[in-house]
Amino acid sequence: MNAPEPKVIKMYAAREDIYPREIKGRYTSLRWLCLWLTQLVFYGFAWLTWNGRQALLFDLATRKFYIFGLVLWPQDFIYLAALLIACAWGLFLVTAVAGRVWCGYSCPQTVYTEMFLWIERKFEGQRSAQMRLKKSPWNVDKIWRKGGKHAAWLALALWTGFTFVGYFTPIRSLAHEALTLNFGPWEWFWVGFYSLATYGNAGWLREQVCKYMCPYARFQSAMFDRDTLIITYDEKRGEPRGRDTPGSCIDCSLCVQVCPTGIDIRKGLQYECIGCAACIDACDIVMDKIEQPRGLIRYDTDRAMHGGGHARLLRPRVIIYTTALTLFVTAVFTTLWLRTPLKVDVIRDRGSMGREVEDGMIENVYRLQVMNTSEQAHNYRIRATGIDSLAVVTEDVVQVKATETLAVPVRLRMKHGAADHGSHKISFELTATDDPALSVKENAVFIVPR
Repeated sequence: MNAPEPKVIKMYAAREDIYPREIKGRYTSLRWLCLWLTQLVFYGFAWLTWNGRQALLFDLATRKFYIFGLVLWPQDFIYLAALLIACAWGLFLVTAVAGRVWCGYSCPQTVYTEMFLWIERKFEGQRSAQMRLKKSPWNVDKIWRKGGKHAAWLALALWTGFTFVGYFTPIRSLAHEALTLNFGPWEWFWVGFYSLATYGNAGWLREQVCKYMCPYARFQSAMFDRDTLIITYDEKRGEPRGRDTPGSCIDCSLCVQVCPTGIDIRKGLQYECIGCAACIDACDIVMDKIEQPRGLIRYDTDRAMHGGGHARLLRPRVIIYTTALTLFVTAVFTTLWLRTPLKVDVIRDRGSMGREVEDGMIENVYRLQVMNTSEQAHNYRIRATGIDSLAVVTEDVVQVKATETLAVPVRLRMKHGAADHGSHKISFELTATDDPALSVKENAVFIVPR
């Protein structure tokens, strides 16, 4: 007897190409509005100027973050952490109320995929034409269409990578370097890396990023409840399907053809659904044509779909998210508003712990690291307190330019016998001569030798 042929079990399902059909409708218009707004911000804000410099610049070389009139230093890293926390809470709140609208309208993956799809349609035509082109043999027309599409994709990806790096290296200097191909090694790396990521994610991976790479799709259900607004198919109204059935769904499959992730929303809520509402626009068009009321596929809640009444907006999780986000953002903005644009670090001279100088005076030497975080130059007066007769014997007024750091050597002296042997707590106080309210105090130690 012949041995049975071994069966091959594939552990990986080959990806099926998805060609989303272009659709028009109110939600499609809203998505394009969000696309324009987000990209005007991303591509445009890098070129805005503020007080003679780039308005938004995270200058890693000088370790300064410029956000319009705000200048943040490495010591202000806490504000970046606060921003990330606020964004997370905001995402939780939006998800609890309206599902994955962030994914469907503003997520960079969705936005750039939409842009790349638009370019693809310009070169290869609509859905049916794209499918025919893929099956056709290679010829001059196919090479031109495919090559032109990828060239346009690469151009957009490179411009995106260039703009991204322009938020970390002054973009006007970067543009000059680009004209002469005189990038530094890190500029070459990050422009290339971000461009390649944009080209690969939006041009090739597309829905694979949302389905398999994005963690948000996996834990979103933890923020959903029966009152979360999601895209739903009205099964009671739509079934049974078909053109000659009492159900409103005529099984045209347009809702599947327009879906960027290739799912059938009629099978219920699925983690692949990004909430873009393309299926709603497609279904509404069909309902208009067959003279049926719109809303067979719509934004609704699980409670309303199953006859549980109207959705409850004010419910515990929404109240908790809203309260926490409001309090947190208020606290962050309050600290930013009350933040003093002057920082001082005191460093003792380790080579001279304390010494006796002329006239029996006791001297200690320090170095003050003065950081002027405002965009205006200031003169600061230096005072030292904590011990009787303690005085600054070096220059007691220093000028620090806008958004600059100045290392200031300072010598303090006191009369012999004004304090016992050992270390004594003192304070340095710096006050702007043109604004007495601009003042900081930093503690230090004065050592009296035996």
